[in-house]
Amino acid sequence: MKIAAVLFVVAASVFGVVAQTSGLPRTRAELSNFEETSRYDEVTAFVAELQRKSPFLRVENFGRSEGGRALPMMVLSDRAISTPEEARALGRPIVFVMANIHAGEVEGKEASLIIARRLLFGDLKPLLSKITVLIAPIYNADGNEKISTDNRWNQNGPIGGVGVRENNQRLDLNRDYMKLESSEAQSLIGVFNRWDPQLTVDLHTTNGSYHGYHLTYSQPLNPNTDQAILDYQRNMMMPSIAASLLRKFKFRSYYYGNFTGFSNTPKEGQKTTWEAFTHQPRIGQNYGGIRNRFTILSEAYSYLSFKRRIEATERFVEEILRFCVLNAASIKSIPKAADVRTIAGFSGKGFEFGVEFKMIPLPKPVEILVGEVEKIKNPRSGKEMTAMIEDKYKPLRMEDFGMFEAVRKVAAPKAYLIIADKSVREKLLQHGIIVEELSADLETNVDGFKVESFEKAKRPFQGHNEMKIKGAYSTSTQKFPTGTLLVRTAQPLGRLVFYLLEPTSDDGLVAWNFFDSVIGVGKPLPIFKLMRDEKLPSRIVDR
Repeated sequence: MKIAAVLFVVAASVFGVVAQTSGLPRTRAELSNFEETSRYDEVTAFVAELQRKSPFLRVENFGRSEGGRALPMMVLSDRAISTPEEARALGRPIVFVMANIHAGEVEGKEASLIIARRLLFGDLKPLLSKITVLIAPIYNADGNEKISTDNRWNQNGPIGGVGVRENNQRLDLNRDYMKLESSEAQSLIGVFNRWDPQLTVDLHTTNGSYHGYHLTYSQPLNPNTDQAILDYQRNMMMPSIAASLLRKFKFRSYYYGNFTGFSNTPKEGQKTTWEAFTHQPRIGQNYGGIRNRFTILSEAYSYLSFKRRIEATERFVEEILRFCVLNAASIKSIPKAADVRTIAGFSGKGFEFGVEFKMIPLPKPVEILVGEVEKIKNPRSGKEMTAMIEDKYKPLRMEDFGMFEAVRKVAAPKAYLIIADKSVREKLLQHGIIVEELSADLETNVDGFKVESFEKAKRPFQGHNEMKIKGAYSTSTQKFPTGTLLVRTAQPLGRLVFYLLEPTSDDGLVAWNFFDSVIGVGKPLPIFKLMRDEKLPSRIVDR
């Protein structure tokens, strides 16, 4: 009887999966027994077939890749909405799931397509009466098409190969959130500006350390982020999702990081720590936080099998969506309140924000799971892959450097006055920032920055030799001609305004070489800070 019961449960489980996909499109991963990943045309065909079969899916192309490929985004709701205005009118949380920003990390692409199918036709369909879901399954469309078994060959499949990390400009799209040099990044920020999702989920795959987790994750890490956003994600959202993932599906997860001091794994008796990645908003998880929105970075473990990586990512997204349904009021209200606090803070006594930061440990050491791996051969390429041994891991107590703090802060102004070329204005507008220009000549007291020293990085990064400047502010009376850019900080994106325009910001326009032609020792920088409220003759700049 027991054996029969087990067989019945297994059969029912298999039947349920078949029933959910019967007559519906299947991904290249599913069709190839998880040996291959989907090409661009297969993704768009999958999306088109879902749209053909469901009245509740709308598809928009939110931009084009550098190679000219349309970037599809699925809009899923039980009300067949097509526009951001219709989505906001429903009063539901808007959750944006994006995948394949690094086109060698393909699990999110496959998982997001499966999630879309389940939302429209399967067990997740009831969620669409509570939330609006946006899915961009193939963000780095050009990189995806450069599939080869030479790319990320050390990970555990797919044995048919994957795409490349960079786009056609050889830019890492997950380092382009501030400078917005790629058409892909400009288009993506257009999604944020128009649809304004309260939560963005960014799907990746790990490199490096041999830990014992099926999936790791992160949230905004920059201390300039609204504290309520940081606290809710760390104390409520992420622990709840991780607990559900373990309880329901036995997937172990923890905050993203790597072991320090060793190539991949700590050795017996040697001290190590667990360290997060950067605080800088050039990457998506931190950029979203600076915009007063929730973000989640998902990192499937690259040494887990391809099939299991897709499953872990799919289940993680599922639990995120379920959390948003159960906590819809908080998902909507906390970002909205952060906008209000941002405007009030800049309008009132003002803020001091960080311009230099350091990584700090959590208050107490934690147990990090150290995993084991073995080497297996890719039957197609003959290369040696690294495979996780799922049931072999051990906890090791260590410090977790999973947070950052500011080591130097400066006072944020009421507004910036900028004498610059059109590229600066265009960049601010691309971010969705409200930009004005003086409609008459102005003479007023401002804080100006004089450069005392500067240094350009010797090695290029993402096509730039990053600029670092040192100097001091002084107050003086300055004349500004009509047409001078005026950017007030008392706006929802005020934190982003500060990060982009503050001269010594570690990820602003100065750092990204927008002002190189005017930087010199003893020279004033053409970015001035207005530290008090003042009625100014101005008009809003339209794109």
